This record gives sequence, C-alpha cells and structure tokens, in this order.
Amino acid sequence: MATSSTRTVATAVRHLIAPRAPALARRPLQRRCLSTPTAPWEAAPTEAAPTDTAPTATAPTPTLTPTPTPTPVDPPSPYEQLLRAQYQSGVGLVDPQRPEPSSAPPALANVAEQYHAYRQQTRQLGPLGADISPHYQPHSLLTNPPAPADVTLELLLASEAHQGHATSLWNPANARYIHGIRHGIHVISLDATAAHLRRAAKVVHEVAYRAGMVLFVGTRHGQDRAVSRAAELAKGYHLFERWIPGSITNGKQILGRCRTKVVNQLDAHAPGYEEQLYDRPVLRPDLVVCLNPLENYVLLHECALNNIPTIGVIDTNADPTWVTYPIPANDDSLRCIQVIAGVLGRAGEAGQKRRLAAAARGHVTYRPVEGLIAPDKDEREAQAARGEEGRRPDAASSPETVSESEVDADADLARRLDEVDSREHHRQKAGRSINFSE
Repeated sequence: MATSSTRTVATAVRHLIAPRAPALARRPLQRRCLSTPTAPWEAAPTEAAPTDTAPTATAPTPTLTPTPTPTPVDPPSPYEQLLRAQYQSGVGLVDPQRPEPSSAPPALANVAEQYHAYRQQTRQLGPLGADISPHYQPHSLLTNPPAPADVTLELLLASEAHQGHATSLWNPANARYIHGIRHGIHVISLDATAAHLRRAAKVVHEVAYRAGMVLFVGTRHGQDRAVSRAAELAKGYHLFERWIPGSITNGKQILGRCRTKVVNQLDAHAPGYEEQLYDRPVLRPDLVVCLNPLENYVLLHECALNNIPTIGVIDTNADPTWVTYPIPANDDSLRCIQVIAGVLGRAGEAGQKRRLAAAARGHVTYRPVEGLIAPDKDEREAQAARGEEGRRPDAASSPETVSESEVDADADLARRLDEVDSREHHRQKAGRSINFSE
C-alpha cells in the first residue's frame, strides 16, 4: 500500500515538473482498484445446469491462461484527481491551497500615463513604512558639533575615545581611568570620559561667561580644523602650529608688538585708550585647552608657572598631573578630538551668549581692567585733533609737535631699558644676585 501511494505521488510530481505535452501524445493511465469489476474474458467458466437429455457432442472449451493478480492500489486523492483533470483539460496547474493571483494591470499607453501612475503610487505608498531615526554622521562633528548635554556613551564609543595604548606604555597615574585590558591594549572607561568632559565644558562655559580669554591649542596634523572651529564658536583664540617657548613667561619680548584694543561690555570697540595701553603688559589667556599635551609640555609648564588653568586630553601614556582638568580619552583619534573640541566650543558659545544677554540687561559679569580711565569727550576730541595735526605737512615746523627722529629715539631707549630689566630679572631668578648673608 505504501509503495503504490509513493509511486502515485511521484507520478503527480513528475507531471508538475515535466513540460506539458499535447493531449494526444500521452493518454491517462488505466488504473484498477479492488472494487473494480473484472473484465468478462477474465471470468471463470460457469458449470452447465444438469438436464435429463442425453449427452451431446459439444465443442471443446478453450483453455484460458490465468492472469496475474493485480496489485491493490489506493484510490487517488482529491489533489491527484484535480491535477489529472487539469492536465487532461490543458489548464495550468494551480495549487488549490494558494489563492489565485489577480489579473495583471493593463499596459500603459505612453510615458505620460506611466508617470501619472508613478506619482499616484508614490502618494499612496509614501506615508507607509518605518521612520528613519537620526543616525551617526561623522562629517557633522565639525560643521555642527554636539552640545555638552548631547554627549552620550554611544557617541564616545563611535569616535573611538575608549582606545588606549599598549599596557607597556601606560602611566600608573591613569589607573582610575582604565576600564580593562583587551588584546594587550588598555580600554578607557567611557563613564569617566563623559564625566570629565562635562566638567571641562562647565569650566569653559564659566570662563566665557566671565569674559575670559580661552586659547585652543592643537599642533598635530589634522587638528587645525577642529581647533579653529572650537575657537570660532567660543570667540577665543587658536594655535595649530608650533608653540614658541616663552610666549607666556617672556611675552613682552615675543609678543610686544601685538596690538591691543579695548572693548565694552557688548564687545564693541572703545577708542581713546591707545596711550594708556602703551606701557601695559602683554595679555595672557585665562584658560588653555590643549588637545595634545605630549607635544606641548613647555606650554603646560609655562601655564603652571603663571597660574593659568589648563584642560588637556590625557591618553593612557600621558601624565594627568600636567593639566588642571584632564579628560581621559584617545588623543590619537581625530574623530575623538573633533568631538571634544566641538563640545568645549559649544560650551564657550553658550557662555558668550549668556554674557551678552546679561550685558544687554545692564549687568556686567566680569571685573573691569584696573588702571584704565575712560577718556572724556573733550580728551577724545583733543586726541583726534592732535592726530589730524600730526598728519598735516607743516606739523613738523610747529613747536608743539615732536619730530619722528625724537620718537624713534625714545622708542629705542625704551626698548633698551626693557632689555636691561629683562636681563636683570633673569639674573636674579638664576640666583646670581641673591645676598645669602641676610
């Protein structure tokens, strides 16, 4: 029974796979079941009824060869009957359990109708589907850096801020910032990175709110764009070339010719202070943000000598005691540097906006510079008149004017006196003029 059923199913499957032949080429198979009556020629001879008449001569009965007993088969299933009927009638095979496909849409006549149908389909199916959530875009870290409130562990992980250096190069002072070791490399804890980054952003925000000068320094290759963008946002200053040693400790000799101007609480230029700024010392930054402390140790040392707070990106091979506010992160990744510089720049931008808003209400958030006296209107007019008189051709012949040679001589004398004072200062600092008898 099982063999016959398997053979029947195989025949049906072969009909499905093989290409359909014409109806006359193949005829349906003649099958027999147990309930099928036998043919008349296969019936056994019946015995004649007994009679009283005398026996007569009859024709000899032909001998029939016995036919083999047919193998019993199962009746075809309804599915097989359907397949056989469709095959005989020439109809394509269709699965009865699958719904019939709908009729194909009619072909469109021209391009205009096709475009019409496309627009209609777009309007119908456009609102369907899932909403695309905001995803990570590395190129936007420069153009639109994140705010301190938008710093997440996923952002730091995507910027490779967790990768440190080999375990053989680590500084033991960074043990509290290290999460673990993987393949011989220290892994920085992103929780510590996010916490220290937010603290540094708060420091930049308050310094900018108090009208302080923020200097962003990044001298490695590729850090110039991030440094300049952060300084632009925070209205600070940037340096992406070599730091000149002595720019802070000996700024009068190195930066003495730099121009200085006075601004009011709304950052507008206030003229009339030029003569008062002549003998004033060189301005120093109120906060220094160093993105590569290993190459700028001299800068950090000068800041420490002059009590200037610093913020630095500290990797596992750097010393966190070099800076005031360390940020444990990967200083070799430009993407990580862009994230940190952008966050600090956004913090400075928020502080500047807050300061200007307070100044518009009449509230000054910083202490004015000592020693500067606001010139009166008459003094400003007199200075302007003296300037115009000095630009006249006959100004040299007037008794009140000073010749250019005298001005140059005074400037040369002042420069020499400054050099003498500087040499004397360094000599005393070196211990050559110290009196130990006291």
